Amino acid sequence: MRTATDLDRGEREFSMRDADFRIIAQAIYDHAGIVIGDHKRELVYSRLARRLRELGLPDFKAYLDRLEGAFGDAERNHLINALTTNHTNFFRESHHFDYVRSHLVPHWKRRAQSDGNRKLRIWSAGCSTGEEPYTLAMTMAEAMDGLGGWDWKILATDIDTNVLNHCREGRYEREAVKAIPAQYRTKFFRSSSRDDGHMSVSASLKSHLVFNRLNLHAAWPMKVKFDAIFCRNVTIYFDAESKRTLIQRFRGMMKEDACLFLGHSESLLGDSGHLKSVGRTIYAREGGVHDGA
Repeated sequence: MRTATDLDRGEREFSMRDADFRIIAQAIYDHAGIVIGDHKRELVYSRLARRLRELGLPDFKAYLDRLEGAFGDAERNHLINALTTNHTNFFRESHHFDYVRSHLVPHWKRRAQSDGNRKLRIWSAGCSTGEEPYTLAMTMAEAMDGLGGWDWKILATDIDTNVLNHCREGRYEREAVKAIPAQYRTKFFRSSSRDDGHMSVSASLKSHLVFNRLNLHAAWPMKVKFDAIFCRNVTIYFDAESKRTLIQRFRGMMKEDACLFLGHSESLLGDSGHLKSVGRTIYAREGGVHDGA
């Protein structure tokens, strides 16, 4: 029996039943841990309608058949790309980069004087279109300028293949790049040879980044532990249990003196994995070297 909610969509280009919406919401939760509430129904329709047009499908039932068919794995990636929101900018929540420059880099230098280890690994989880990892790279390059013998890399991961390709390319509209402080913009960006209103990240800066697709809800292939992890404005899409699990997993990937950076509206929930706030949405091991800094 059709409900009133079903009927009021009768004039639309595609038919999307209540059951179709619930199955789509469950599919993205099962695959990526992302919660899609009823209030996102219009967003789901508008974004997936484009995909139905691309595929030449008559309705959402046909789309669900595709998700369950031979092309299901590939189509779930398209589903995630369509329904994830990627809004970011350079030097967003700038206090995090200030902390890296003023606290972490000096700490890493002191640590190297003690143990001789000059290898640094930083993870930007949910890197979106690349503004965060490139901001991190600019901050690191400036802070480490003139220091030889250091091996530092930033792993940039995202579940959305479209934004990851954008991140990997490193081309941005000139207007977006204007927000970057002049000393960074001049040093690390080049005008596009196509003269199309874009600027590109310099090859020297890009050499410090590694890009990989990663579903935070699935297995993680990384074997190394990180000196810092940025996962900002990502857990807002997860339910409480998924957030707790993710924080625990991050704790397992952090060196004992590492820091975890979350977004401005995020915080640790329940069992924090023995992490404590050491700054505004910055967390480190309780009793560790950053506790009370």
